[in-house]
Amino acid sequence: MTVQFGYDKKQVIQALRYHFLMRPEIKILLILINVFTIASAVLFALKKIQPISFLIFSFLWFLLMLVIWRLLPSSIYKRSLTFQDHFTMHFEGEGVMLETTKGSKGWDWKKFSYFVESPYFFHLYFDARSFFLVPKDAFKDITDLQKVREMLREKIGKR
Repeated sequence: MTVQFGYDKKQVIQALRYHFLMRPEIKILLILINVFTIASAVLFALKKIQPISFLIFSFLWFLLMLVIWRLLPSSIYKRSLTFQDHFTMHFEGEGVMLETTKGSKGWDWKKFSYFVESPYFFHLYFDARSFFLVPKDAFKDITDLQKVREMLREKIGKR
């Protein structure tokens, strides 16, 4: 099966946010910051701590969300020329072939460690930090989308 695609900035930013929020270290950090912020709010309400402690944890929460939600995805999008290019991707029995006007690159299925499906993309992970985004709207119909989804489950495995 062959698909052709380019990237939509808003969808890519959303996919990058999804990637960051799925990272275990980010999840743990979010949980810890939220617990400390809630605890400081409760202690502040009970007049056990000064307002500055509550403000510090609230500021940390706000800063963390700003970095994860805005700064990281935007900076990666701006730095990566990949999102400006147009691609043709072939899904075959032995692997995936990616073509651009600059050349082509193929990967055996075993080069991918897992895939994740987000609202707009299939994230094909090589390792925990490097992945390739395949837009779902590149497929001509739901049948092709289902075929590729099944192929990815069979050949790579879902996380």
